[in-house]
Amino acid sequence: MTVISSCCQAIAVTPPNDTLAVVLSNEWVNDEYKRLVLQADGAACHSQPGQFFNLLCPSEGEHKPFFRRPMSTYKADPLTGQVEFLYKVTGKGTFGLETLGAHQTLEILGPLGKGFDLDPDWQHMTIVARGVGLATLAPLAEAAHALGIKLTAVLSARSEKSLLSRERFASLGAEVVSVLDEDGSSSLENIERLLRDIIAREGSNALFTCGSKRLTRLLKRLSSERGLAGQVALEQQMVCGLGMCQCCVDVFEVDGLKIGKRVCLEGPVFDLAEVLE
Repeated sequence: MTVISSCCQAIAVTPPNDTLAVVLSNEWVNDEYKRLVLQADGAACHSQPGQFFNLLCPSEGEHKPFFRRPMSTYKADPLTGQVEFLYKVTGKGTFGLETLGAHQTLEILGPLGKGFDLDPDWQHMTIVARGVGLATLAPLAEAAHALGIKLTAVLSARSEKSLLSRERFASLGAEVVSVLDEDGSSSLENIERLLRDIIAREGSNALFTCGSKRLTRLLKRLSSERGLAGQVALEQQMVCGLGMCQCCVDVFEVDGLKIGKRVCLEGPVFDLAEVLE
């Protein structure tokens, strides 16, 4: 096990392993998303917030995925040896995942990538998440809670019934703010107003988000304007997940220079200041 130290919390990084996990449950949480719970003792259950796995999705009928599917960890518990994923059924890979039942097996490679960094001196942090981005940010909220960092979570969704993980954030003592497409409260202008109020009221030290480009642009602007720390977990197409194939290279700005980084290896979590709009 490797330990990475910085001005933020030292994080123990577990080398990835190919694990044959056993399905404990695979149930719908609403009409769009399923929650897959696996028994995956060993390296897999030591996944850190922001890391991901490459899943060898089963073939089903005409749905035959050629590559593994990258999926961020929704929960990992070393005490029970369990790992959870939250996923939306949208394509060949996830159609295969949907068919898995209890006691079947699934091959997962991980944990992979660089996760979030937390500074134990922070007093408050703000999370902004939409859709399956909540799967990546929910473990981050638990890590912040363990460090005694107060948390506000702005959760975005199309409708009330499609809102995910509100109870999980609330159970950590987080202030939860819901914004919805159906009532117009999820507009970028309203979210910016909410964030400015939260930052001013709580004295937020850091901003976090996942996936959505419009939310990433907003948080990057606010973090720069207010001098706050900021991190984003990027969603990107991947093949190997190990940095060898170069499929997931994106362009970032570091010290005024534009450089390529592999999202699967140097990320998927990056400093908001590095992300190009």
